[in-house]
Amino acid sequence: MKIILINPTIFNMLPTMLPQSIDEARGYNPPLGLLYLAAYLERYSNHQVEILDCQVEELDYKQIENKIKEKNPDAIGLTTMTFTLIDVLNIAKIAKKINSEIKIILGGPHVDIYPKETINQPHIDYLVLGEGEMPLKNLLDNINSTDNLHLIKSIVFKDNDKIINTGKAELNQDLDSLPFPARHLTPYKKYSSVLSKVNPVTTMFTSRGCPYNCLFCDRPNLGKIFRARSAKNVVNEMEECKKMGIKEILIYDDTFTVNRQRVIDICLEIQKRNLHINWDVRARVDTVDKELLKMMKVSGCQRIHYGVEAGTQKILNILRKGITLKQAEKAFELSRKIGFETLAYFMIGSPTETKKDILKTIKFAKKLKPDFVHITITTPFPATDLYRMGLEQKIWPNDHWQKFAKNPRADFIPPVWEKILSKEELISLNRKAYRAFYFRPKYILEKLSQLTSLKELKTKSKAVWGMLKI
Repeated sequence: MKIILINPTIFNMLPTMLPQSIDEARGYNPPLGLLYLAAYLERYSNHQVEILDCQVEELDYKQIENKIKEKNPDAIGLTTMTFTLIDVLNIAKIAKKINSEIKIILGGPHVDIYPKETINQPHIDYLVLGEGEMPLKNLLDNINSTDNLHLIKSIVFKDNDKIINTGKAELNQDLDSLPFPARHLTPYKKYSSVLSKVNPVTTMFTSRGCPYNCLFCDRPNLGKIFRARSAKNVVNEMEECKKMGIKEILIYDDTFTVNRQRVIDICLEIQKRNLHINWDVRARVDTVDKELLKMMKVSGCQRIHYGVEAGTQKILNILRKGITLKQAEKAFELSRKIGFETLAYFMIGSPTETKKDILKTIKFAKKLKPDFVHITITTPFPATDLYRMGLEQKIWPNDHWQKFAKNPRADFIPPVWEKILSKEELISLNRKAYRAFYFRPKYILEKLSQLTSLKELKTKSKAVWGMLKI
């Protein structure tokens, strides 16, 4: 069977409450989930698999239609997030118009949260729940036998108009058993990051599952149990990336530093092989220390993204971050002294947060002295405790996410938490936060002095010009 795995275009992406100019400047990252699926099919099946990344290729709908006609697949797999659902369904419609026999398979966070609503959408044949590598293979192996499909875990389909949900398979506890993502099936030299000084870049998972309990977050398809790859397996993939000519790896674990000893083991393995490649990570401020940071820096780590989220302890406690302002200050100070670039994530408009609180957050963001900040308006995403709290407190009149999943509309705008501040006030404060941080003369001069190439100047200038329009 021939299958195309498609990363959908984002022409109809729901508004994210992040200024559009910020979104546009960040660059493109490879669709890592699809790359894992493709690699698994290549190794463990006879199915022919291709990847079509509509985003990095910047394809319009007509070009997507032509690609599908040209490749003539038996099946199409689409990664599906709630925010990209409209484009996913549009591509499914295009495929069925070309050939009604093409099987449309969706996977990703959205289908895990709303399986019933998704399988009832027109043109959708199957859903894959949770970690998709093995279920997708099993589905393709048995796609012509409805009886066999009933026996496969982690899929959803219809049998005589009755919805069949086979229930989720257990999480994969041996991540080393998975083949490395099939980067060779993508135009991998096109992926870049506005933060990086070198290109091309790629992304990598060294673990799955987040053990923390933040109010605003949910990982329906990967679970809450932290599962990690071995140090040797991680560095083997890094080595493969370097051989491909990749210059920097963005490690996309929710928290790379959950297990301190594993981080040390990875660093020692990199040093043992004398492997020179840049990498950056996402970490919590309460999981790093001076010795660990020094080892990471010596091993090639260039940048750390810390989720701070708020500049008041009151809001940190409400968000269940489990950190303190002092821990944040210490982590950023240590990281800066050791030579890391840092990025701080913040969100404004959380429950009980006032304008005074938000102004304190803006002040705290500047106090931490990160190289970059990423500031969003708090959006209660589906299936999160934050969203459930809002429903219980009747912040919104109905379950708007469930309603959208059942009847997707391109004009849908995700509501935010407006109990204290209106959306308009939050948008204004978000603009103020970006300008207050990025348009300080001292900051601008410092960043100009750190530029290493004309290309970097152009990339970052584009981002700055976008912020001027906020």
